[in-house]
Amino acid sequence: MANASATKGERTRAAILERAVDLASVEGLEGLTIGRLASDLRMSKSGLFRHFGSKQDLQLATVGAARDRFIAMVLEPASASPDGGPRLRAMAEHYLDYLYSFPGGCFWGATASEFDDRPGPVRDAIAASMDAWMAELVRQATAAGIADPDRYAFELYAVVMAANARWRLTGDRGAFDLARAALARLEAELPE
Repeated sequence: MANASATKGERTRAAILERAVDLASVEGLEGLTIGRLASDLRMSKSGLFRHFGSKQDLQLATVGAARDRFIAMVLEPASASPDGGPRLRAMAEHYLDYLYSFPGGCFWGATASEFDDRPGPVRDAIAASMDAWMAELVRQATAAGIADPDRYAFELYAVVMAANARWRLTGDRGAFDLARAALARLEAELPE
């Protein structure tokens, strides 16, 4: 019986976090409340609270779930491509597609601006996830033989974040066409 309830508990926690990630992309991590999640998921507040001891615990778990979604949607599919240029191309394409998985656009774009001047564990968790992403972009740009891998990684990141910001602010999906064109120019730097 304990295994069955643990499995159910894990499924419940995963469903809570899936919804929390989506809500945070729209309302930010500060907008996450036990009451809102309980209402959305048709759970009791006490039932939901049992999974998270505090709002900070919920926020940290949400950052972790967003990181897991990013890995599943961007890094894992791109890992089928060889390191270097092919993987950079795949990561860039999956990165743009990933933005559509959130009702509020990129989770990292929303939460980074929300927590950029708030020291503490939540900010640290967001920064660590974003730093890991940038490090992987730099690693792949280095493997591709890019002369300045830090610049290349920054520009790829900046193009996608600009498309996300423009889309979220104005609803202009044409921003993604512009982003794809900018990424194509970046890809032109990749050795064949």
